[in-house]
Amino acid sequence: MKMKILHIAPFNIANVPLTLVLAERNLGHESRLITFARHPRGFPEDICLDLPLVHFKGLTWLKRLVAGKSRIAVSNVKPQLAHLPPIWRPTPLEKLLIKFREALWQPRVKQAVERYRLDQFDVIQLDGGVGFFRDGRDIVRWKKMGKKIICCYAGSDLRVRGVIPPIDAIADVNVTVEFDHLQLHPKIHHVMFPFDASRFVPLPHRAEKILRIGHAPTNRAAKGSDVIIPVVQELEKEFPVQLILIENLPYQEAIQRKAQCHIFIDQIGDLGYGINSLEALAMGIPTCTCLAPGFEQHYPDHPFIVIDAENLKQRLIDVIQDKALRRNKARQGLRWVKQYHDPMRVVQTIHDLAKL
Repeated sequence: MKMKILHIAPFNIANVPLTLVLAERNLGHESRLITFARHPRGFPEDICLDLPLVHFKGLTWLKRLVAGKSRIAVSNVKPQLAHLPPIWRPTPLEKLLIKFREALWQPRVKQAVERYRLDQFDVIQLDGGVGFFRDGRDIVRWKKMGKKIICCYAGSDLRVRGVIPPIDAIADVNVTVEFDHLQLHPKIHHVMFPFDASRFVPLPHRAEKILRIGHAPTNRAAKGSDVIIPVVQELEKEFPVQLILIENLPYQEAIQRKAQCHIFIDQIGDLGYGINSLEALAMGIPTCTCLAPGFEQHYPDHPFIVIDAENLKQRLIDVIQDKALRRNKARQGLRWVKQYHDPMRVVQTIHDLAKL
C-alpha cells in the first residue's frame, strides 16, 4: 500500500533523514522531509523552515550555561544511566528559553501545516525523536487523528538528550541506527544506517610504496583520536606509512582526501562504527573500527578489522604487512555495505516494524 509519509527532523543530520525519504519515494510512497534549519555542513534539504534560534554562533556556550556540561558532552564511552530510557529533563532556565523560542516558531509551524497539508500524511516519522514543540503537542494531536508515529534515533539525541516523554508514550515503534541504543531503551529496534553506496566509486588498486592511513575525526573525544593518532605516528617511524588526518574540511574535500587512503581507521570506544566507515567501505578501503558490544554476534559476517586501545598497533601492523588481507577486506566491505546498508532495505525494515 502506498502511503504519505512525513519526516520531521531538527537537521538533515548526516543526510540520514533525506536518504530515508528518497528510498521511500523509490518504493512508490509520497514522502517529504521538514527540517527546522539547515545543517552546518550543507547537506541537501527538502522543506527547510529556517526557524530562528536553532543553530547560531555561541549555541554551545548557551547550552552549557542553561543545561549544563552533560547536555553537550561528546564521548566514545557508553553512558551509565540510572533510568532507561534516558528522559529529557530541562532545567528551569532551559525550559523558559525553549518556551520563548517556540512562541517565535508557532506562526511558522502553523503556516507550514497549512501550506504543505501536513495533516493529510498517514505516517509521521520523527528523525531525532522530537517534533516542533518539546511538550509533544503537535505529535499528540496527529496521534489522535489516527497517524502512525515512528521515532528514529541516530546518536546523541538518545544518549545525551533522552526521549521526550509525551512522544515516547504514544510512539507506535522506536528504531535506531546506533547499535548501542539497544542498551538505552527497552522498546527499541536496531536498523542499519541508510547509506547509498552507489554515490561512491570503488578505487582501483594503487601503488603502495607508502601506505596512507586515514582518520577523520569530527570530534576527537568521540573518535578516540588521542589514542589513534599517536599509534599511527609511531608506526610511521617503523613502516612506510603516512597518517592522513581528515579534519575540519568541507565534505567534498574530505571525501577526496579519504579516497587517497589505503587503510582507514574510524574510531575506538564503546559506540561502534559510523558513516566514515561506510564511506571507506564503499570506496573499497579496508576499515578498522571498534564495534558496539553484541554487534558481532548479530552480524558475524561484518568486514571490519576490529580494534581497541590495546590491540590497535598490532592490528595495524597485520594490515600493513598483509597485502592479500587488505584486498580481501576491500572486496568484502564493498559487498557488505551494499547489502546491509541499502536504504530501501532499511526503509522496508522500519515499515515492517511499524506494521505499515
